[in-house]
Amino acid sequence: MDVSIEAKPVFAYLKVTIQPGETFIAESDAMATMSSELDMNAKFNGGLFRGLIKKFLGGESLFVNHFTNNTQKALELTLSQPTPGDITCKTLHGESYCIERGAYIASDPTIKLGVKFAGIGSIIGREGFFKLIVSGHGNVYFGAYGGIVEKEINGEYIVDSGHLLAYEPSMKLKAQLSNGIIGSITSGEGFVTKVVGSGKIFIQTRNISGLASWVNKHL
Repeated sequence: MDVSIEAKPVFAYLKVTIQPGETFIAESDAMATMSSELDMNAKFNGGLFRGLIKKFLGGESLFVNHFTNNTQKALELTLSQPTPGDITCKTLHGESYCIERGAYIASDPTIKLGVKFAGIGSIIGREGFFKLIVSGHGNVYFGAYGGIVEKEINGEYIVDSGHLLAYEPSMKLKAQLSNGIIGSITSGEGFVTKVVGSGKIFIQTRNISGLASWVNKHL
């Protein structure tokens, strides 16, 4: 399997070369182009029950597509995301990682997708009720609206709502007012998310909710 991220950082997409006998897994709406000889099969995202949980509580699709090369030659697949922005790869070596809702694009078949309750802090901070947990051995690809910033933290770090993209599962998310009641209202920041723990987090430089608010003001 050969996967490269092309057209970084604004309009990134995945270019995948699938060798004979190999399978690659992607979100149900991620395929942009594919070789006509590739076999594409839609399957429940972790089974029917888990698929329903991921769709309605984790923000992911009910189905994922399995692209399998049953020929004797290499075949090509390209995958994209709905919003303009960057894509990155996280390689797992048996550990787990948390990805925010809607960011997952694709992964190796050795990666397991699951969901977990995100906690009250995540709900108040508008990061979602549940978080997507990826685990196993292999590569996971996820995308952002805008650029992707990697940040190593040790202690506490403040991220505005909607900008947190991925983080270590041991980290805690705590919602808080950005600057007291009056300051939060006058600054326009409202609630922010305090990330507590040690490890690497991924941040997206743009926020879909911010774009929606801007568009609504100009309609």
